[in-house]
Amino acid sequence: MALPKVHRLKRRQEFSKVYQAGVRRSTRNFTLRALRQFPVRQGKPRLPDSDGSSSAQDAEKPGRSPTRIGITVSTKVSKRAVVRNRIKRRIRAALREMLPEFATGWMIVVIVQPVAIKCNYKEILQELKQLLIEAEVFDGHSGRCVL
Repeated sequence: MALPKVHRLKRRQEFSKVYQAGVRRSTRNFTLRALRQFPVRQGKPRLPDSDGSSSAQDAEKPGRSPTRIGITVSTKVSKRAVVRNRIKRRIRAALREMLPEFATGWMIVVIVQPVAIKCNYKEILQELKQLLIEAEVFDGHSGRCVL
């Protein structure tokens, strides 16, 4: 199963934006680039009711887009597409497992290093979790070490 469509980075411009302005965190097997998106307000601000109070529905909430993720596996990792796709599937599965813990409004790119071919799922999960904690992507992130 893949990541839900709302959580995918698709366009080259989005990847470029994250590469240029995002924070970078690295481990032996992965490099993580993360960029926080700021909310875009749409429409006019609501005015208070005639009695001077605002209703609960009118309270402005910081409307953020969902966290979107892209995965990059170059041919330097492996010349064989089968190997590259296997790594991507494992990373997607690990990220899908952690998706409820993500804060909203992030654009994330996971870059795979050539030594990651030898990683099993558990190692991938641990390293990605550590990178996401360091980049403060988790909702209510904790500073503890997972490794």
